Amino acid sequence: MKRAFVLITTELGAEAEVLETLEEISEVVEAHQVLGFYSIFIQVEAETMQELKEIVTQRIEPLYKVQATTTMICLDPESDG
Repeated sequence: MKRAFVLITTELGAEAEVLETLEEISEVVEAHQVLGFYSIFIQVEAETMQELKEIVTQRIEPLYKVQATTTMICLDPESDG
């Protein structure tokens, strides 16, 4: 299983709306609204690295009212890539 943490900046006041949409994505296993530079912090899991990349770039980043994301992909030393 591949895992990433994604920090999301939304339009001002859109945090709850975006969070609700993110919670409908089955690969988003954890989601929190946070205070600070970022608006939302999520954990995403997928079977392959390619699936993980597609979830972030095709399903999360294009969401309405998402302004920017920072993605941190976890490296598993026991995996083959």
